[in-house]
Amino acid sequence: MKNGGLRSRLFFSHLIVLVVALVTILAIGKIFSPRFFAVYLRQIEVRGFRVWQYRKELVRGFDTAWSRGALWAVVSGVGTAAGVSYWLSRRIVQPLEQMEEITQKFAAGEMDERMGAQEIEEFDHLAMSFNRMAAAIENIEHRRRDLVSDLTHELRTPLTVLAGYLEGLSDGAIDPTPEVHQRLLSETTRMRRLVDDLQELSKMEAGYLAIDVQPLDLQPLLSSLVQRFSDQLLDETSPNLKLIYPPAVPLVLADAERVEQILVNLIGNAIRYTPAGSIEVSVKPDGSRVWIAISDTGIGIAPEDLPQVFERFWRADRSRNRTSGGTGIGLAISRRLVELQGGAIEVESELGVGSTFRFSLPIA
Repeated sequence: MKNGGLRSRLFFSHLIVLVVALVTILAIGKIFSPRFFAVYLRQIEVRGFRVWQYRKELVRGFDTAWSRGALWAVVSGVGTAAGVSYWLSRRIVQPLEQMEEITQKFAAGEMDERMGAQEIEEFDHLAMSFNRMAAAIENIEHRRRDLVSDLTHELRTPLTVLAGYLEGLSDGAIDPTPEVHQRLLSETTRMRRLVDDLQELSKMEAGYLAIDVQPLDLQPLLSSLVQRFSDQLLDETSPNLKLIYPPAVPLVLADAERVEQILVNLIGNAIRYTPAGSIEVSVKPDGSRVWIAISDTGIGIAPEDLPQVFERFWRADRSRNRTSGGTGIGLAISRRLVELQGGAIEVESELGVGSTFRFSLPIA
């Protein structure tokens, strides 16, 4: 619907209401006013005034005067109402026109446009809601562009490696040794892992990922994971991994498989970025929640980078080796999995000292 059409409809709707009101007033006045005037004349005669011989002329004169007065009232009333209706129509339609203009600019890629404050309270609320929606759309668009850019960057490295090796194998410059086959397999595995992580994250954000929340005892799960990772840390320089589990920790409401996925991501990251030192997995009940923390003495994260830690494809060091740095989606997946189970996730870190990632789960 065009704004001009809306303005015209508002304008004519006001006039129609005015015309109906005037016609009603004029019809009732035309029918009943002379009668009421005649009754008034009879009341005057009762009090001793003799006006019966002039009654018809008086009633006719009153009717003529009333008709002329009503005509001027209609003319002036319609004119005034038309002006007021036009002003009100413009005042109502103007925010809608502005909103339509901003929407068209959004469609053209100008994401920084916003509506100003409005004099009408309801339109001011609408403008604030529209601005919040516009800011959300702008943020989504920026994230979409970043995602496409990051995804392209992530896929370019393994594809370049694969293309180089395949070209070398095809022209005989590279011998088909087991090491070359292993490198090709490693790159394809990395691409598959990236695609799988992206698919899982998209399911989470779209609400398609099923979460089977059940009462869960965390101790067997944590003990098994710590033991599993400890068995992989055979080097003398590897960090020491330990579990601190206090007594009487209540059951939590969680999906055991998803909690394990979160812990694998967080403990794996701690091991990856802690060349030496210690990693501690601890549990702490707190009111209606249980907090699970993974603390390390690794390289840490700079304060300016902490707000981006849970963003997709984020890395503090963009030049970091992609194999050692993972897909860059693990923390984003962990955050979404925690939120889907009704918990929260936090991070504290100091560069060169270490990091602590903790997440909560509701008590059963």
